[in-house]
Amino acid sequence: MLPMIEKEVIERRAWASTDEIVDIFALAQSLPGAIAINSAIFLGYRLAGVLGAIVAAIGVVLPSLLVILGIAIFFVSFKENKAIMAAFTGIRAAVVGLVAAAAVRITRSSCRSVTAGVLALLSLLINLFTDIHAMWVILSGALVGIVIYYYLPGKVSIRESGDEQQ
Repeated sequence: MLPMIEKEVIERRAWASTDEIVDIFALAQSLPGAIAINSAIFLGYRLAGVLGAIVAAIGVVLPSLLVILGIAIFFVSFKENKAIMAAFTGIRAAVVGLVAAAAVRITRSSCRSVTAGVLALLSLLINLFTDIHAMWVILSGALVGIVIYYYLPGKVSIRESGDEQQ
């Protein structure tokens, strides 16, 4: 869903910039629930208020619900079909590729300094090798960003080169 959301929101509709969608994804990841629905609700609210949030949530949930309902109805017969099982194997691999592509795009737009890259790598390692909840990793990143911005200006940069401090 992330690559589809990114393409639709940034490229096709111009509802948000790349930097804004990265922030939306970070916020959506830190909230309970699926990142796709959280992102859609946030964008829907931003564009059209409460009604926009409701319509966005329905728009994200309904297609998946209908497809899963259809699969569930016929799953017993699908389970024995080797061609269908092979298709699901290919679908899983394609999904990994799409998520990896979205991760690379988000990394390129977010990690514009060595410090930001180090923080991203540290967050990845914490997420992969510990049981620390993503919310704590995100909040810690926010705290580190605030400390660097206010207490270490000019010594360590988390901003894109050329960004001036106000």
